[in-house]
Amino acid sequence: MTEFFKGIPPIRYEGPDSGNEFAYRHYDPDEKVMGKRLEDHLRFAVAWWHSFAWPGGDPFGGQTFDRPWFGDTMELARMKADVAFELFALLGQPFFCFHDADVRPEGADFAETTRNLEEIVDYIGAKIEAGGPRLLWGTANLFTHRRFMSGAATNPDPDVFAYSAATVKTCMDATHRLGGENYVLWGGREGYETLLNTDLRRERDQAGRFLQMVVDYKHKIGFKGAILVEPKPQEPTKHQYDYDVATVYGFLQEFGLETEVKMNIEQGHAILAGHSFEHELAMAAGFGILGSIDMNRNDYQSGWDTDQFPNNVPEVALAYYEILRAGGFTTGGTNFDAKLRRQSLGPADLVLAHVGAMDVCARGLKAAARMLQDGALERAREERYAGWQSSSAKALLQGGLEACFDHVTRNALAPEPRSGGQERLENLVNRFV
Repeated sequence: MTEFFKGIPPIRYEGPDSGNEFAYRHYDPDEKVMGKRLEDHLRFAVAWWHSFAWPGGDPFGGQTFDRPWFGDTMELARMKADVAFELFALLGQPFFCFHDADVRPEGADFAETTRNLEEIVDYIGAKIEAGGPRLLWGTANLFTHRRFMSGAATNPDPDVFAYSAATVKTCMDATHRLGGENYVLWGGREGYETLLNTDLRRERDQAGRFLQMVVDYKHKIGFKGAILVEPKPQEPTKHQYDYDVATVYGFLQEFGLETEVKMNIEQGHAILAGHSFEHELAMAAGFGILGSIDMNRNDYQSGWDTDQFPNNVPEVALAYYEILRAGGFTTGGTNFDAKLRRQSLGPADLVLAHVGAMDVCARGLKAAARMLQDGALERAREERYAGWQSSSAKALLQGGLEACFDHVTRNALAPEPRSGGQERLENLVNRFV
């Protein structure tokens, strides 16, 4: 045991009237919602990178956090894991997520780095077997080190491509050994700064082949989890190839991967792409590729990905509404890809950030479930498109321009617009949130 969270009690559900800040007011893991435990709906995960590896910097300032496990030794990596599982025990969430670079120090060469990863994976595995939370997903950090400054899969240097692929292999092996339920590819630098030195076609082909290699290796090792791609539109590069869900789906189709790969969708990335979170979730559900989510929020006065903990129940409710409409999570879950503000230095801040976020998500999901069970939104949607249920309307889609011309002239049509009733539906949503 470490002393980092000394004096902080385990978080328990006490109900909405509790005055105890170290308690859940809305997240009761055993509460049944639509016949399913709340814990099984939400499938919460803590992100290793923001909670234990992030030093508290921003674009204009460096480290503000002074954690006792910061450093590049295996001893400190084990201390970090000890602290992580102490937080997990306090929160009681069922999952966690990590990048390789979050849990192991960089070695002098690839072989030493791989040994470091394997050793810490054994250490983490023992903690899981002792009753700790499970691994929702693992991933490789292919963006922080300077070797990835021009991308990983899309790098113009074939040696960097090979190094990236080898790193992913080690991370897939680690995820498989730990019983991870998904493996995520997050292309933090798979884009370009300028077209003056970029071959778009070549880089796109490299990215497609890289993902095909990942899927092939998944089947070779018998990994039963899902392969997930996380769309990201910009920041730090001007243009990212995995801009949004629609872009990624076209990419998957081009390389024959649309039935092999699903999406891990982040709220903050959806906003950077000019969309809402629920738009991206609905788009993924429509394509049949909704996998998992990174839950956070952006500061709407800033133009970059601030990765704050969620605190907006109406926004969260609309997101979970789309997830529930799609049938809920299978292998996926709610990962808090969120970090403290750089002025929030204390251990209690880290605990309370998660407590508040878990309560917000619980409130949002329960509101979404009530909306779905009420059915008014779905009835309004069905009524709006009811005209397409007739045989004559269906025939229009099968016919050509001449068929539409004949339909209009034969029936002397002069259609008038009908209200979409947006404000009425917004009022309806507000009754639940």
